[in-house]
Amino acid sequence: MKHSFISPRAKRLISGELRLVFFFFMVTIAMLVGTYLFLQYKTYNFTNERKTVVQKEASLKRTIDQMEIQIKIIDKESKIAEQIMTDNTVMKESIRNLFDLVPDDITLDRAELEESSLILYGITPNKDTYDFRLHAPLRSIFHRTYTSFYPAENGWYRFVSTNYLDDENEEMRE
Repeated sequence: MKHSFISPRAKRLISGELRLVFFFFMVTIAMLVGTYLFLQYKTYNFTNERKTVVQKEASLKRTIDQMEIQIKIIDKESKIAEQIMTDNTVMKESIRNLFDLVPDDITLDRAELEESSLILYGITPNKDTYDFRLHAPLRSIFHRTYTSFYPAENGWYRFVSTNYLDDENEEMRE
Protein backbone atom coordinates (compact mmCIF):
# COMPACT_ATOMS: atom_id res chain seq x y z
CA MET A 1 0.00 0.00 0.00
CA LYS A 2 2.39 2.47 -0.98
CA HIS A 3 -0.01 4.66 -2.73
CA SER A 4 -2.19 5.39 0.29
CA PHE A 5 -2.32 8.84 1.80
CA ILE A 6 -3.33 7.62 5.23
CA SER A 7 -1.72 5.15 7.48
CA PRO A 8 -3.33 1.77 7.48
CA ARG A 9 -5.70 0.92 10.28
CA ALA A 10 -6.22 -2.41 11.76
CA LYS A 11 -9.27 -4.13 10.36
CA ARG A 12 -11.72 -5.47 12.81
CA LEU A 13 -13.92 -8.45 12.35
CA ILE A 14 -17.06 -6.44 13.30
CA SER A 15 -17.18 -2.89 12.16
CA GLY A 16 -18.75 0.01 14.08
CA GLU A 17 -21.82 0.07 11.85
CA LEU A 18 -22.30 -3.64 12.27
CA ARG A 19 -21.96 -3.23 16.03
CA LEU A 20 -24.60 -0.52 15.93
CA VAL A 21 -26.93 -2.82 13.94
CA PHE A 22 -26.31 -5.67 16.41
CA PHE A 23 -26.98 -3.30 19.33
CA PHE A 24 -30.33 -2.26 17.84
CA PHE A 25 -31.20 -5.89 17.11
CA MET A 26 -30.35 -6.80 20.71
CA VAL A 27 -32.44 -3.91 22.07
CA THR A 28 -35.32 -4.92 19.79
CA ILE A 29 -35.07 -8.58 20.84
CA ALA A 30 -34.86 -7.53 24.52
CA MET A 31 -37.96 -5.37 24.07
CA LEU A 32 -39.80 -8.25 22.38
CA VAL A 33 -38.78 -10.69 25.13
CA GLY A 34 -39.75 -8.10 27.79
CA THR A 35 -43.11 -7.55 26.11
CA TYR A 36 -43.64 -11.32 25.84
CA LEU A 37 -42.77 -11.83 29.56
CA PHE A 38 -44.99 -8.88 30.54
CA LEU A 39 -47.90 -10.31 28.55
CA GLN A 40 -47.30 -13.77 30.06
CA TYR A 41 -47.38 -12.23 33.56
CA LYS A 42 -50.54 -10.26 32.78
CA THR A 43 -52.21 -13.37 31.32
CA TYR A 44 -51.31 -15.39 34.41
CA ASN A 45 -52.50 -12.58 36.67
CA PHE A 46 -55.74 -12.20 34.66
CA THR A 47 -56.37 -15.97 34.83
CA ASN A 48 -55.93 -15.94 38.62
CA GLU A 49 -58.19 -12.90 38.99
CA ARG A 50 -60.78 -14.57 36.76
CA LYS A 51 -60.72 -17.70 38.95
CA THR A 52 -61.13 -15.52 42.04
CA VAL A 53 -64.03 -13.63 40.44
CA VAL A 54 -65.70 -16.91 39.40
CA GLN A 55 -65.36 -18.23 42.97
CA LYS A 56 -66.78 -14.98 44.38
CA GLU A 57 -69.61 -15.14 41.84
CA ALA A 58 -70.44 -18.71 42.87
CA SER A 59 -70.28 -17.72 46.53
CA LEU A 60 -72.54 -14.72 45.92
CA LYS A 61 -74.93 -16.87 43.92
CA ARG A 62 -75.17 -19.36 46.81
CA THR A 63 -75.70 -16.46 49.22
CA ILE A 64 -78.42 -15.01 46.97
CA ASP A 65 -80.11 -18.42 46.74
CA GLN A 66 -80.02 -18.74 50.54
CA MET A 67 -81.42 -15.22 50.88
CA GLU A 68 -84.20 -16.01 48.42
CA ILE A 69 -85.07 -19.12 50.45
CA GLN A 70 -85.06 -17.02 53.63
CA ILE A 71 -87.24 -14.39 51.92
CA LYS A 72 -89.73 -17.11 50.92
CA ILE A 73 -89.74 -18.44 54.49
CA ILE A 74 -90.24 -14.94 55.88
CA ASP A 75 -93.04 -14.32 53.37
CA LYS A 76 -94.75 -17.55 54.45
CA GLU A 77 -94.30 -16.67 58.11
CA SER A 78 -95.62 -13.17 57.43
CA LYS A 79 -98.70 -14.58 55.70
CA ILE A 80 -99.21 -17.02 58.57
CA ALA A 81 -98.86 -14.16 61.07
CA GLU A 82 -101.36 -12.08 59.10
CA GLN A 83 -103.75 -15.04 59.00
CA ILE A 84 -103.38 -15.58 62.73
CA MET A 85 -103.90 -11.86 63.32
CA THR A 86 -107.03 -11.94 61.15
CA ASP A 87 -108.28 -15.10 62.86
CA ASN A 88 -107.64 -13.55 66.26
CA THR A 89 -109.51 -10.40 65.27
CA VAL A 90 -112.42 -12.45 63.95
CA MET A 91 -112.37 -14.60 67.10
CA LYS A 92 -112.31 -11.50 69.30
CA GLU A 93 -115.25 -10.02 67.42
CA SER A 94 -117.10 -13.33 67.61
CA ILE A 95 -116.58 -13.54 71.36
CA ARG A 96 -117.68 -9.93 71.79
CA ASN A 97 -120.77 -10.61 69.67
CA LEU A 98 -121.46 -13.78 71.68
CA PHE A 99 -121.38 -11.92 74.98
CA ASP A 100 -123.51 -9.15 73.50
CA LEU A 101 -125.97 -11.88 72.48
CA VAL A 102 -126.36 -13.26 76.01
CA PRO A 103 -129.16 -11.44 77.90
CA ASP A 104 -128.74 -10.18 81.47
CA ASP A 105 -131.14 -12.81 82.89
CA ILE A 106 -128.90 -15.68 81.75
CA THR A 107 -125.49 -16.26 83.36
CA LEU A 108 -122.78 -18.15 81.49
CA ASP A 109 -120.44 -20.34 83.51
CA ARG A 110 -118.29 -21.43 80.61
CA ALA A 111 -118.12 -21.08 76.84
CA GLU A 112 -116.09 -23.34 74.56
CA LEU A 113 -115.59 -21.83 71.13
CA GLU A 114 -114.11 -24.03 68.41
CA GLU A 115 -113.81 -23.63 64.67
CA SER A 116 -117.29 -24.92 63.85
CA SER A 117 -118.96 -25.30 67.22
CA LEU A 118 -119.90 -23.43 70.37
CA ILE A 119 -120.73 -25.06 73.69
CA LEU A 120 -122.30 -22.87 76.38
CA TYR A 121 -122.68 -23.80 80.04
CA GLY A 122 -124.83 -21.56 82.19
CA ILE A 123 -127.85 -20.87 84.35
CA THR A 124 -131.26 -19.51 83.33
CA PRO A 125 -134.29 -18.60 85.44
CA ASN A 126 -136.58 -20.78 83.28
CA LYS A 127 -136.65 -22.63 79.98
CA ASP A 128 -138.83 -20.02 78.26
CA THR A 129 -136.38 -17.21 79.02
CA TYR A 130 -133.61 -19.30 77.49
CA ASP A 131 -135.71 -20.30 74.45
CA PHE A 132 -136.86 -16.79 73.59
CA ARG A 133 -133.84 -14.70 74.60
CA LEU A 134 -130.81 -16.90 73.77
CA HIS A 135 -131.87 -19.99 71.84
CA ALA A 136 -133.59 -18.05 69.04
CA PRO A 137 -130.49 -15.95 68.18
CA LEU A 138 -128.29 -19.05 68.40
CA ARG A 139 -130.58 -20.91 65.96
CA SER A 140 -130.24 -18.04 63.49
CA ILE A 141 -126.44 -18.29 63.61
CA PHE A 142 -125.80 -22.04 63.84
CA HIS A 143 -127.11 -24.86 61.63
CA ARG A 144 -127.73 -27.29 64.50
CA THR A 145 -128.40 -26.46 68.18
CA TYR A 146 -129.00 -28.85 71.05
CA THR A 147 -129.81 -27.85 74.62
CA SER A 148 -130.04 -29.89 77.82
CA PHE A 149 -131.53 -28.50 81.03
CA TYR A 150 -130.81 -29.62 84.59
CA PRO A 151 -132.65 -28.23 87.61
CA ALA A 152 -130.51 -26.23 90.06
CA GLU A 153 -131.00 -26.02 93.83
CA ASN A 154 -132.52 -22.53 93.73
CA GLY A 155 -135.24 -23.41 91.20
CA TRP A 156 -133.37 -22.13 88.18
CA TYR A 157 -132.07 -24.37 85.42
CA ARG A 158 -128.55 -25.24 84.47
CA PHE A 159 -128.12 -25.71 80.74
CA VAL A 160 -125.64 -27.04 78.26
CA SER A 161 -126.15 -25.64 74.76
CA THR A 162 -124.23 -27.31 71.95
CA ASN A 163 -124.28 -25.43 68.62
CA TYR A 164 -122.73 -26.54 65.33
CA LEU A 165 -121.97 -24.93 62.01
CA ASP A 166 -122.13 -27.44 59.17
CA ASP A 167 -119.20 -27.49 56.82
CA GLU A 168 -120.26 -25.76 53.60
CA ASN A 169 -118.16 -28.19 51.57
CA GLU A 170 -120.16 -31.12 52.97
CA GLU A 171 -123.42 -29.40 51.97
CA MET A 172 -122.17 -28.99 48.41
CA ARG A 173 -121.18 -32.67 48.19
CA GLU A 174 -124.64 -33.88 49.25
